Amino acid sequence: AQLEEFGGGLVQAGGSLRLSCQASERTFSSGLMGWFRQAPGKEREFVASIGWAGGHRKYGDFVEGRFTISRDNAKNMVYLQMNNLKSEDTAVFYCVSGGLFRSGTYYPANWGQGTQVTVSS
Repeated sequence: AQLEEFGGGLVQAGGSLRLSCQASERTFSSGLMGWFRQAPGKEREFVASIGWAGGHRKYGDFVEGRFTISRDNAKNMVYLQMNNLKSEDTAVFYCVSGGLFRSGTYYPANWGQGTQVTVSS
């Protein structure tokens, strides 16, 4: 697999989870990495992205300082630290890579299979 997510699970509201994504070297070298999510009955939405050198971090409006994206280029890994989780954060979270931003919207080239995050209230 080019992108494989780890770390999803069940957590209580107010808790934390750390998602990890292992990328193939070719996928990781494409530069941009990020996360999207899809809640039941809703469209996929942008969560976060990060540039090759760890800069150019962007977040979805709903994040409100609760999530932090980071990467380890030596390990081809991307992480999403999620704190103060809310029930509305329940979704399948997808690791993405490559692609581009156009008019402020991120269009990834590669998608992982996703990992379920469930937040109980």
